[in-house]
Amino acid sequence: MALQIGLIKQHIDALDVMRKYPEPLYCIGHTELLERLKISIVGSRRPSAYTQQVTYELASKLAAAGVCIVSGAAMGVDAVAHNGAGALNTIAVMANGLDIRYPAVNRSLIEAIETDGLVLSQYGASQRAAKWSFVARNELVVALGEVLIVTQADLESGSMRSVEYALKMGKKVYVIAHRIGESEGTNALLREGKAEAIYNIDTFVEKYGKAAKHIKDEFLTFCQNAPSYEEAVKHYPQEVFQYELEGKIEVIAGSVVVV
Repeated sequence: MALQIGLIKQHIDALDVMRKYPEPLYCIGHTELLERLKISIVGSRRPSAYTQQVTYELASKLAAAGVCIVSGAAMGVDAVAHNGAGALNTIAVMANGLDIRYPAVNRSLIEAIETDGLVLSQYGASQRAAKWSFVARNELVVALGEVLIVTQADLESGSMRSVEYALKMGKKVYVIAHRIGESEGTNALLREGKAEAIYNIDTFVEKYGKAAKHIKDEFLTFCQNAPSYEEAVKHYPQEVFQYELEGKIEVIAGSVVVV
């Protein structure tokens, strides 16, 4: 059964930095993820084994700390980042209409994000991806994130175009360290002082995990008055599920109670 495509009606302040605010903005999934602290992760469609391992660990640990990962559902780094975060903790931004799951190799991943996460697009039904739509998609991915992480990139690549967007938007850019001759795009960013390297994943995650925890604790504050389960689901559907799994809340006699 096809999932229903909706429209994002609320104004998203983070997108005001784009050249043009994206209207309309279509969606499938849980729009509450837009309220979470978000970090964008992009990179090569042909990442090395080292890049895949680091990207997955970064996304996984950030998601566990409460950060929502944003990427473009493309092959390579994008898919690794989404998988590392898990569908519950990720936003996929598409370069085509949401009735098309592209690339086909990532169909099952996109379907999982539609069900448990959030999929966004600026394009209506039947609109196929084109060179210009990928560029616009990249700008939206960058705008949504608090910061941008590029885990591998060639000098002339879409990821480096994403870095240009991030710098124009005043966002901090992070990269992972690579050997000489590898990922020449990110090495150039370090050499030019345009990016900062992540040398310790746990230290990096701790920094942004604290900020994410501050945002997510709004839900626990909401639960202090023991709201009904229906009321909690209405306002915080994603958090009810996640916090119950984590053992932070319990549902007792139809009310949500903080453990």
